[in-house]
Amino acid sequence: MSKLSDNLNLKNDFPESGFDEWKKTAESDLKGVPFDKKLITKTYEGIDLQPIYTSDSIINNPLTENFPGFENYARGRKSSGNNSGCWQVAREIPYPHPAEFNEAVKYDLERGQDTVVLIPDRASIFLRDVNSADGTGIEGTSVSCADDLIIALKDIDLTQHSIMIEAGFTSLPYLSMFTAFCMKNGFDLKKINASVMSSPISSAITYGTTAGSFGKLFDDMAESVKWAVQNKYKLKTINVNGSIYVNAGASAVQELAFVIAEANEYISQLIEREVKIDDVASAMQVSSGISTFYFMEIAKLRALRILWANLIDAYKGKSKSKEIYVHAKTSRYFHAKNDIYVNILRTTTSVFSAILGGVDSLHSSSFDETAGVPDEFSRRLARNTQNILKEESHLSSLIDPAGGSYYVETLTSQIASEAWELFKLIEKDGGMLEAVKNGSIQESINITAENRKKDYSKRKSVIVGNNMYANIKDDRIKDKEYNKDIFIKSRKEYLQDVKKKHEPEKGKLNELLKKLSSEKSGNIEDAAQAFGLGATLEDISKACGYYDEKVQLKKLKFRRGSEIFEELKNLSYDYKEKFGKLPGIFLASFGPLKQHKPRADFSRGFFEVGGFDVIYKKGFGSVDEAVDESVKSGVNIFAVCSTDETYPELVPDFVSKIKSSVKDAVVVLAGYPKEQIEEHKKSGIDEFIYLGADVYEINMKLLKSVK
Repeated sequence: MSKLSDNLNLKNDFPESGFDEWKKTAESDLKGVPFDKKLITKTYEGIDLQPIYTSDSIINNPLTENFPGFENYARGRKSSGNNSGCWQVAREIPYPHPAEFNEAVKYDLERGQDTVVLIPDRASIFLRDVNSADGTGIEGTSVSCADDLIIALKDIDLTQHSIMIEAGFTSLPYLSMFTAFCMKNGFDLKKINASVMSSPISSAITYGTTAGSFGKLFDDMAESVKWAVQNKYKLKTINVNGSIYVNAGASAVQELAFVIAEANEYISQLIEREVKIDDVASAMQVSSGISTFYFMEIAKLRALRILWANLIDAYKGKSKSKEIYVHAKTSRYFHAKNDIYVNILRTTTSVFSAILGGVDSLHSSSFDETAGVPDEFSRRLARNTQNILKEESHLSSLIDPAGGSYYVETLTSQIASEAWELFKLIEKDGGMLEAVKNGSIQESINITAENRKKDYSKRKSVIVGNNMYANIKDDRIKDKEYNKDIFIKSRKEYLQDVKKKHEPEKGKLNELLKKLSSEKSGNIEDAAQAFGLGATLEDISKACGYYDEKVQLKKLKFRRGSEIFEELKNLSYDYKEKFGKLPGIFLASFGPLKQHKPRADFSRGFFEVGGFDVIYKKGFGSVDEAVDESVKSGVNIFAVCSTDETYPELVPDFVSKIKSSVKDAVVVLAGYPKEQIEEHKKSGIDEFIYLGADVYEINMKLLKSVK
């Protein structure tokens, strides 16, 4: 064996290649296709993603000179990263009954969950009781009174586990209810890490209306902050909920701009109500929605902290106020019902990017949430997705793992810059409140969502198991049963029992409610006492006049990218239930394997998106043989698969014979030979499928043609 030279110098043996040299080689390999068209990816954020980033990409980028825990906090709030305490596993458990919620959350807290997250149901968000509310048990837990809170949090040590309650329009009634709960159970609020938070603007466009005038809701917000500061409670009472924008289809830039604009609206409203900027900042958290775009989400979360620091700078807040607590939720927009277990992978990549982006707490979605409330198995998978990354992948021991990446640092700067410009436009036009009132925010998200829909339809963007690699053997996922009538009946009976239990205290309760009705803004201490005497949310809302002046707004349209493909599959499932089999398409493939297979394989994948059973036998040697087998298949939709060169001879003969043999025959051509299109249409070709064809629209037409 020869000895290695002592003068080994890899740098000399393998000289550096610069970007220009790489680009020249890439352009040569593209064989005339423009570099910008083929290798640059245009995003919904208006950012062009380059195929490669180098050290030149971050020249003059100030982020590379920052340290974790300092300045604009792009690299994280803590200088030691996750080493001094990593993110909190804070999963939502949307079980309708308080006792059900309690059982599930205790089980999960023993198995890796850190934070109790209580999402009130729709009726409770609107401060209504089950007796008069629509939405009882929907999208959360029914919490009408302090007794419900006692049941929901029974045997949970809140000095050991933090708690997060998303109160919707106003936190004040829930703060009062939570205070009553703490008094009843002997908890010292000063020793509890709690978030009881309102989001009046994002709640308003979530539901298309409010639970009172914005003026009253902002009065409540100010009262809640002042009360927490006065009593020195470690409470967060304001939630800037960016996740709703992501769930409606917004881009990363839109989400950040709307979050900062919403935060700015709250800050300005509270400063008008004599709340100090640093007190407002300490009361806030941001809830961000996390998509499956891995690097974009990492950069987005880092950019969020930059934008927050800039906002606080503008108000001359203290350095500590520039640290924003970021809670993240994996977005429902990117989850599907078809091939439902793929959602586990979607959640995993979203969670990974959220952690690397530096979140403080995180909700990881259950894979089956598109079909209803999760069961124990899906909760465990979602919870352990975080725990495995924490305990086995050791992401709990990292400090800004994305720091220094040419790609991520560049993307962070670009997102922050684009979002800040959009934020300034919103402010120029009157601010976030005005923008949601006139519907411009909602409309801008709809435009982005429609662009996403077009890209999914043409498969420029892929949803595995839906518009690509569809699982034809997948069964229909049925929504989990929830007997609303039985639940409402039981809740009505329960509230009647609560009223009876507190009957001896009714006189004192009525006096407190009368006192609350005479006050400009709800008194938290008086309301807490009222809850302790058996008051319900509706008692408090009536006393405080929440419904005296409601506001109607354009509602955000929440959607999922896969919904249109689920629509297709549902039609195929309906057909199967009626006829005992899936709708079929016969592939009339011509010539040897090499000739027909590429387009036959493409056609199979294309039609399986629509839930079709694709009949693919072999390559036929003659038109008559193909027609005979096509007729025997018993279907009425046929796809011709071969090459552009053979189509002029094959297509007219096949179409003529198959349409004379099969009633209502529909013939599809695999490919789009531009110079032949008109002739093929004259021959009777009904549809063309090719890269870039609208897979949703064509499959929908074919499903409606099935006989």
